[in-house]
Formats: sequence, structure tokens, C-alpha cells
Amino acid sequence: MNPPKLADRSLSPSTPQTDREATPQEYRLLVQKTQMGTTEAYLGAVTLEWLARRVGFASQLPLFQPHLDRHTQNVERGTHTADTIVQRPLDWSRQAPLAQYLATRPTHKFPPLLVVLSPEWVDDSLADEWHLMGNAQQSAADFQPLDGQNSAGWLALPPEVSVYALDGQHRLMGVRGLLELIQTGQLQPYNKHKKPTGKPITLEDLATNFSIDRQTLQNLSQETIGIEFIPAVVRGETREEARRRVRSIFVHVNLMAVSLTKGQLALLDEDDGFSIVARNAAVSHPLLAEKAGRHPRVNWDSATVAAKSTVLTTLQALKDMATRYLEPKFPHWKPDKHAGLLPLRPEEEQLEAGMAAFGECLDGLARLPSYRKLEEGMETPQLRRFSFETPPGEGNLLFRPVGQIAVAQALGWLVHRLEFPFDEVFAKLQRYDTEGGFSELDNPRSLWYGVLYDPNKRRIRVAGRDLAAKLLVYLLGGIGDRLDRANLRKALVQSRTFENKAISFGGRLVSPKEVGLPEALTEVG
Repeated sequence: MNPPKLADRSLSPSTPQTDREATPQEYRLLVQKTQMGTTEAYLGAVTLEWLARRVGFASQLPLFQPHLDRHTQNVERGTHTADTIVQRPLDWSRQAPLAQYLATRPTHKFPPLLVVLSPEWVDDSLADEWHLMGNAQQSAADFQPLDGQNSAGWLALPPEVSVYALDGQHRLMGVRGLLELIQTGQLQPYNKHKKPTGKPITLEDLATNFSIDRQTLQNLSQETIGIEFIPAVVRGETREEARRRVRSIFVHVNLMAVSLTKGQLALLDEDDGFSIVARNAAVSHPLLAEKAGRHPRVNWDSATVAAKSTVLTTLQALKDMATRYLEPKFPHWKPDKHAGLLPLRPEEEQLEAGMAAFGECLDGLARLPSYRKLEEGMETPQLRRFSFETPPGEGNLLFRPVGQIAVAQALGWLVHRLEFPFDEVFAKLQRYDTEGGFSELDNPRSLWYGVLYDPNKRRIRVAGRDLAAKLLVYLLGGIGDRLDRANLRKALVQSRTFENKAISFGGRLVSPKEVGLPEALTEVG
């Protein structure tokens, strides 16, 4: 089957019809008819160019025009539209990433779109197609079968028939963005409300980062994508029954689809170098790999770890650790966020180097006294729980994902950005851990009290991760500038200040100026 192309305006012979005027070939599509329950549908394939030009958003239907935001193409939510809306609001921040995905991934693939056919007469209650009793006398889909089973045939798609995306509106948005990039040479990224953010993605950006040329992009417009049509009205339905059916199909399609968690995305991602490195570490490093006789140490799905959980970390945390540790060494693995570009899978040699570097980091962490306790028979809940929990625990930040990420971030800065000797950094870290520096998060004498532990809510404070990383860089000798130290002290004091009083390392309420930075760690040996 050759999908219809808008550029082709020739009128070729049409298949005879029994009771309707023949539809020109250019406005017909060869489809397969399907039937599930009472829902009839028609499966076909069209070019991306056809999709971008011919399929619209539901908000573009005539009945929504008085309530349409012309800029965002979203229907205003309110009493006038509550019963007729069939889609979720458009999120324009998704257009640029989707368009770039199509332009740069040789293996790109979108699932078929589910669209609705709505001829002009559907919205005209006085049209001849409506019975006096309000029931449709025919289906909105003009299908002419080519076989005796009525399973394959021609679907009429003349210009006066509206076609709008029921499921797949953001895929449509991405395809339209691709066509805009092809035709104009650039695509402006937006936020979810269609306000410009950052600079446009240009063909030059793609050529530099992905070796994509204009001719390659031009060819993409003629690629084909699956499409499934359902009629806005079927024979015998009233307009209200048809509206309920279409809305119900949209809800059911989306209820059956479950979004991937961040951990699942990290597990499946074959383009992001940091995800690949993290996944490799999770299955192969001795600290993390599954081993007979002990509990699994990686939660593959969730981004958090419960206090009673026996896992050590999560795949999402490992990805964040790999990102922050390796980004100074492989900055090009993370594309320019201002250009809105997606990551490109690194070369195999670089991936192997990244795996080796991250593995060396995990080797160093595994030798820390805190993690060696696992080999001595202690379980992670004992080391993770706070002192006030039952039973009381050690409150060790190395057993909290946020703490693990902060440590990896600090080590990456020291080893790869400042080029501190690896052995020297880990020797200091081992000494700090031996002295209990990572333990008792919930005790005021801990440097991490107020930073990674919120004493008011008595829980982990994720927002303090970057400050924790900077404090660890300072402790390990990576901040020597006086002004930088002053700013760091100010941030630390602020995190320990409550109602104009700071909590000293001795647990007393004092003036903020009485709280200072601890001494940085001296050379070992």
C-alpha cells in the first residue's frame, strides 16, 4: 500500500461505488477494517507529511472554536466545554524533543496514532444524514470494501472530512515540529504553555552534534506511520451517544497504558551513556550485583528507598551518580540543554572508559568502613534508619540515595575536574568515614544536619544535595578560595538556622555568626 501524498493531485480511476459519488484516488486510503466490541476502526499507513498537514488537534474542531486559546491550541476548561473535551491539554515542551528524536535517531519509531473521522454533517444537526429522531443514518466513516468479508477496502478522506488525533496528539506535535525544522531550518523550543524557551534548534546544531544533513531530513517527510481511524458517529447513534463513546475510548486507551518509572527508563535507555554505565554497574559490580545468600541491593523501578528496605540503592540513583561522577570527564555525553538536544549514544570505546571509571569509583566506595559493614552481616535498614526510629539505626547518609548522589558528585568534581589524585581523595574519604563523618545524620553534631536532614520534619532533605556535595568538596580540600569558603559557610549556616537562631554542632541555639565551617581534612599519613 502506498500512503497518500498531498503533493500528488492527479485524479486516478476510483473503485466503483454503489450509492455514492466516486471519491478521487488522491482522497482515498487503503485500510484494514477491525472490530472490537462495538467499536469499528480502520487501520492504514500515511506519510509523515500527510499526517502533519491533514490531521489536526481535537481543539481545532468547529464546536471548540468559541472556547479556543489560539496560541496554545488548547480548549478552555470550564462549564461550556467540560462535557465535550476529548483530550488532555497540549504540552508544547514536548515538541522539540520529539522532533529531534525523529531527526537524529536512525531507529526512531512512533506507535500508530488513533484518530477520529468527523465529516461536516456530524456537527450540523439539520444535515440529511441525521434522522428526525436524532440518530445518524450512516457512519461518519465512508468505507468501500474490496472483499466479501468487508475486511479490506478504501476509506474516503476528502478535504471536507475533519481528522483529529484522539490518542497521539503529542506525536502529531512532534511530526509537525519535524516538518517545520525541515522547511525553515530551525525549530523553536517552548514551555508547556507555548512560550519560547532557549534558542532554536537549527540544522547546524544537528549537523554538528549528529551529522545530519538537510537531504536526510527531507527524506524523513516521506516515511510512513501507522494510523487507526474511528468514526465520530456510527449508524444509529445520537450525537450524545457518539460523544460519550469517543471520550470513553480515549480514557480506556490511556488507562491501559502505564508510564515508565525513571528507573525503568534508565533500565531501557540505549542512548544515554550515563544510563548504560549505571545499568552495567548494577549487574556487574560486586557491591551491587545479585549474589546468592544476600538480599538484592538495587531497586530497579522506584526512585526512592523505604526505611525498612533491604536494598542499598536504586537504578535511578545509580544513573544520577554516574552522571555526576562522569560528566566532568565526558561532558559531551550530556548535550546542550539550551539547544534542547537529546543525548546521542557514545562510541563503544568511550562507554568502556566510562564503565571502567565508574567501576573504579564504586571500588573505592566499597572499601569504605560503612559499606564493609554489609560484608560483616549488617543489613541496610540498620545502617539507614534514624536514631528515633524503631529499632534505632545509624542514620548513615551513604545508605540514602540522595547522600550517594552527593558523594558521587563531589568525587567527580575532585577527580575529573580538579584532577586530584584518586588514591589521595579516597584515602581522605576513608578516614572521614572511619571517624563517623557520614553517620548520625539526625544529630546536630553532624555536618549534614539541616543540609540533608530536616530536623523540623524529621526526614531527608533532598533539596540539600548540591550543598552537601560542595561541603564534601571543601572537606576533601577542593575549595581554597576565601570568598568561595565564605559563601559556603553562609549556605551552611542558613541550612541550620530556624527562626533567626542557628543550631550549633553542640546542639545549642546560638547566633548564626557563631556557626562556622569545620576544618578541612588534612593529608593522610
